[in-house]
Amino acid sequence: MSQRDYYEVLGVDKGADQKEIKKAYRRLAQKYHPDRNPGDDTAAEKFREVSEAYEILTDSEKRAAYDQFGHAGVDGQGGGFGGGGFGGGGAGDFSDIFGDVFGDIFGGGGRRRGPNAPARGSDLRYNLELDLENAVAGTTVDIRVPRHIECDRCDGGGAEPGSSKDTCPTCHGHGQVRMQQGFFAVQQTCPTCHGSGQHIKVPCHKCNGEGRVRETRTLSVKIPPGVDTGDRIRLNAEGESGINGGPPGDLYVQVAIKPHHIFQRDGKHLQCDVPINFVDAALGGELEVPTLDGRVKLKIPPETQTGKLFRLRGKGVKPVRGGTPGDLLCKVVVETPVNLNDEQQDLLRQLQKSLDGTNSHSHSPKKTGFFDSVKKFFEEMKP
Repeated sequence: MSQRDYYEVLGVDKGADQKEIKKAYRRLAQKYHPDRNPGDDTAAEKFREVSEAYEILTDSEKRAAYDQFGHAGVDGQGGGFGGGGFGGGGAGDFSDIFGDVFGDIFGGGGRRRGPNAPARGSDLRYNLELDLENAVAGTTVDIRVPRHIECDRCDGGGAEPGSSKDTCPTCHGHGQVRMQQGFFAVQQTCPTCHGSGQHIKVPCHKCNGEGRVRETRTLSVKIPPGVDTGDRIRLNAEGESGINGGPPGDLYVQVAIKPHHIFQRDGKHLQCDVPINFVDAALGGELEVPTLDGRVKLKIPPETQTGKLFRLRGKGVKPVRGGTPGDLLCKVVVETPVNLNDEQQDLLRQLQKSLDGTNSHSHSPKKTGFFDSVKKFFEEMKP
């Protein structure tokens, strides 16, 4: 066992926390790893030294003993780094420490859960399409959700009642198998036991050894008023059942609002197009427009142009999280008459002649301004 001060070996202070120690070890292990220094006995010795220091200083009991008694307090607890070589398979084996430190490269990021420890069930998502009216007013809908539940024949164990389980011969009960090639080691779920660490002699006839069976359940979901596309409703414990006695997951109902034939929704506001004929647009008038609460009167002032917006306050949507209701924005669309008979066409020609015979720019200011701009544009282009 090394007699150098472990803190000195890793280059950290005596009060260093676990994060600092891990960072120092990662840097030194990469530097002196035998795969990066083939045939270099000095590098191999330094690697054993930093690995030994890391093992002692990351174990709270060993570190306390070392801080109080020095090397005498931890003799015999170094995990066999001094002369046992690497990959010996013991509890303090290099691969275990090295894999723990660099496990985050493969998404591990810490010690792994035991193969038979309780695990929470997976969350589920259900996509729910709602009509705009139901989303705004709120409703209750029934949904059918397929999910896995614990098998009632084997109580989730996977074995036929009366039969037993053996330790998996492939992973020896660990639930994981390790494949190491050079500098990197990858740990994967055991292909034989699928992570359980146990071998089932006689699989349950109902679930085929899975421990869970698939069912479709009907749930009643209360939709609060004001929900919008993208909102989620969580139903606690309605997801997949847990494993080894773990709690079930949750069910998330993802809301999407169907397109409406009249209204378009923008958050808490609603929009709609209101077509009017050119006579009402020119002379003004009054018409009925739809809202989600019924019909209301909308007064159209004279000389209204297409695209004009009228705001009906409070006729939108009350947000699901509270607050004042939104507005309804009515956009006027002036409609050109179609299918005119001869008499109607003659009347329009008379109107056109009347408008052309007077100060026409006062009747169509936008038209006059547009063509004046076009004329100026072409004049400026002349050489």
